Amino acid sequence: MSENYYLPRSGPMPRPSSVDEGRTVLQQEAFDAPNVQNITFRALEFTAVCPKTGQPDFGKVEISYTPRHKCIESKSMKFYLWSFRDHGAFCESLAAQIADDIMWAIEAETVKVTVYQTARGGIELTTEAIREYQG
Repeated sequence: MSENYYLPRSGPMPRPSSVDEGRTVLQQEAFDAPNVQNITFRALEFTAVCPKTGQPDFGKVEISYTPRHKCIESKSMKFYLWSFRDHGAFCESLAAQIADDIMWAIEAETVKVTVYQTARGGIELTTEAIREYQG
């Protein structure tokens, strides 16, 4: 993607226009990794949309990764996850896409993404995607 997207350093955050924009921001806002072995984000208010019904799906996401050279900046992670709010996707594909996008953005050593979808119709769903650097 040739466009540059950067988040404001202060004030309100703009709403993401697409998941692609959110993904690009992850990469552009990444910073040099310190000597740390594991980083975990827990997003307790994650929302996407059911691609069949258009109804919102609520849940939480846990993202753990071992950095190689870069780390994800937390504000860019919030922006990225917000980009899914109007995005139609099954829970299974969400875990895979988030893991793939993080690998694309920072080429982490390992990434593990778990999506916990809140019960709808009496059924809860948990999906997990794991990626390892193949360089």
